[in-house]
Amino acid sequence: MKTLISSTKPPLCISNSQPWKPKSPTFLRPTAPQSLNHSRKPTSTHHRPNANAKGFGRINTTPPAPTIKESADKLGTNRDDEEIPQVVFERMMVRIAVSVGVPLAGGLAALKFFDVVKERHLWDIPMWLPLLTAFFMFSVSALGLAYAALSTSWDAEKRGSFLGLEEVQQNWVEMWREEDESNNM
Repeated sequence: MKTLISSTKPPLCISNSQPWKPKSPTFLRPTAPQSLNHSRKPTSTHHRPNANAKGFGRINTTPPAPTIKESADKLGTNRDDEEIPQVVFERMMVRIAVSVGVPLAGGLAALKFFDVVKERHLWDIPMWLPLLTAFFMFSVSALGLAYAALSTSWDAEKRGSFLGLEEVQQNWVEMWREEDESNNM
């Protein structure tokens, strides 16, 4: 038994590390056998039970944090004023469906067209052409989302133009003015 304890072998390394919680390795060193005498004081490696367990500790006397609505009322602004009217929301959804859906459908139709042409051996299409076409159409579809939101008239009483070019100019300036005002506060 003594030969095992005084062995010169390196300490055993056990690693309990997981990829989401990296830990340092734990080294286990052989120690001398402990006597059955319990009069020794616990070493610093022993942990004491936590006396402040949930529900048994100090009572929290700090007031709760104010809600967003209370904070906005203190600043003099009200979140209800910033709500989008239903008419404007419906107009915006129609524009989003069109400006995103049409290029998306066009990109899918172009891919199907290139597939049919390639299968029937009508034209030996270079591989970059469908890739470039799909990239362009899907990019236009993604940009259509921002354009649809900006090209909608944000005034509930005004319908706006068909393409919304005037609304884009007005809404772009309005959006950045609100951003500057919020940064200056």
